[in-house]
Amino acid sequence: MNWLIETFRENPAIPIFLTLGIGFWVGKLKYKTFSLGTVTSVLLVGVLVGQMNIPIPGPVKSVFFLLFLFAIGYSVGPQFFAALRGSGIKQVIFACVMCVLCFAVTLGVAKIFGYNPGEAAGLFGGAQTISAVIGVGDDTIQTLGASAADKKNWIDLVPVCYAVTYIFGTIGSAYIMAYIAPMMLGGIKKVKAQTAELEKEMNSSELNSDPAFISAQRPVVFRAYKADGDFFAEPKTVDEIQKKISDLGRVIFVDRVRQNGSIIDDPDGSVKVAKGDEIVLSGRREFVIEDESWIGPEVADYELLTFNVEQIPVMVATKQCANLTVDQLRHTPQMKGVAISKITRGGHELPVYAKTQLMRGDMITITGLKREVDGAASFIGYADRPTKTTDMVFVGLGIFIGALIGAITIHLGGIPVSLSTSGGALIAGLLLGWLRSKHPTFGRIPDSSVWLLNNLGLNMFIAVIGITAAPTFVSGIKEVGWMLFVAGIIATTLPLILGVIIGDKVFHFPAAINMGCCAGSRTTTATLGAIQDALGSSVPALGYTVTYAIGNTLLILMGVVITLCCA
Repeated sequence: MNWLIETFRENPAIPIFLTLGIGFWVGKLKYKTFSLGTVTSVLLVGVLVGQMNIPIPGPVKSVFFLLFLFAIGYSVGPQFFAALRGSGIKQVIFACVMCVLCFAVTLGVAKIFGYNPGEAAGLFGGAQTISAVIGVGDDTIQTLGASAADKKNWIDLVPVCYAVTYIFGTIGSAYIMAYIAPMMLGGIKKVKAQTAELEKEMNSSELNSDPAFISAQRPVVFRAYKADGDFFAEPKTVDEIQKKISDLGRVIFVDRVRQNGSIIDDPDGSVKVAKGDEIVLSGRREFVIEDESWIGPEVADYELLTFNVEQIPVMVATKQCANLTVDQLRHTPQMKGVAISKITRGGHELPVYAKTQLMRGDMITITGLKREVDGAASFIGYADRPTKTTDMVFVGLGIFIGALIGAITIHLGGIPVSLSTSGGALIAGLLLGWLRSKHPTFGRIPDSSVWLLNNLGLNMFIAVIGITAAPTFVSGIKEVGWMLFVAGIIATTLPLILGVIIGDKVFHFPAAINMGCCAGSRTTTATLGAIQDALGSSVPALGYTVTYAIGNTLLILMGVVITLCCA
């Protein structure tokens, strides 16, 4: 055992990775709907491992924390700036109001209880479930004009207070928004009925009479039929077939035709189809599986159905597509033969409804023949084809410039104030993520790399925090007292309750959107899941993504402010 402890102390990388591995494993464990989550699990495992009194060099945690903040900014940057100019401005304003409420209530609680900067930062981070505040609080405390002993004590208390308040911050938020909020808005039955009506409205097409137009995220399918129905008593052109399909209120395309043993790929509208010919239809499953008896019997023609189609994610980056609805995009000439199967915004999946509005930086997954997909991709923006390569010049210089600007300190009334290197890295990520959405040919960071920078960056930082804070963790809990848990309940609950009321009475959001906006402003993905489960609908996601981008930015920066206010 002594050998193991000495090895850990001489090679601190070993206990860090041990903490990560066990922490991620514990974070996946669930009891019914309860889970500690990865960050809290890594922190607590780090505290246990750190009882061996393992010293870890300071720069290790700083490097990974800067990677995390840059990745956060990069992923939400396009939505952050697009929302400021687009139709989502009401949600932007609401998110700002919610963030101010979270800040004001937490600051008030901290002042009432007489908390120092470390306690206030930890309370804010845990109660509002914004883990990054652990880092920005640490950085901000370092800039304060206090003694070294006070700074160390405050920094050690940040993760303690975070751990105590985070559990209710997560579980309490989910319970309040999934169960209490519906009661405040008229009862769960009323909210479910309103949500169903909203789904129907969002799903109705202004350009197509079919109320089920693009009603769900279902895959695109290809099926072959023999032209044997009465409709083909006289040969019909592909255009005439497409018109017949359109008159039926369907979105299906003729992709291939077999005539006299020969196959015609991507036939133009003048190609005639006679009785006995075979055609391939493509479209979303909900359309293609409907009755096609007017065409003729379905055939299992292996050769006819064996051809290459392409499915690629495309970034919305052109002016003509930004702010279009799915309905409007679907009916542009460039989308002929191309189906939309998925939309993600800032890493969160949106329902593919006819009236879902697109924003610059959204990722749309489209499917069709290669020539048609290529044409649609150039019209929408930029085909983000899978790659393993990350633009490290973009990442490295971005963090360097942001952190350098953040390190600049100005003095206000004798108090040193700065964004800190962490705040600078976050803002650099926001700006560069937005810049890439306008010029997507550079700065490519694959989704898998963003996930790694985000999760590994934050949790590596948290692991180091847990290990280094371990010797004083228990004494820190004794110092802050269990009244901190009560303070956390107040700081978590009051902003959410007020947010639901304001969203309903002032902003007049539909109930499901209101609840999604509250969850997004607080950046609690677990709460969004609880709301969607309670309502049986994905509509709340439409209120989550924009407010998440705003909340993720403002709450982190407010972590700096609340630390300064309690100094």
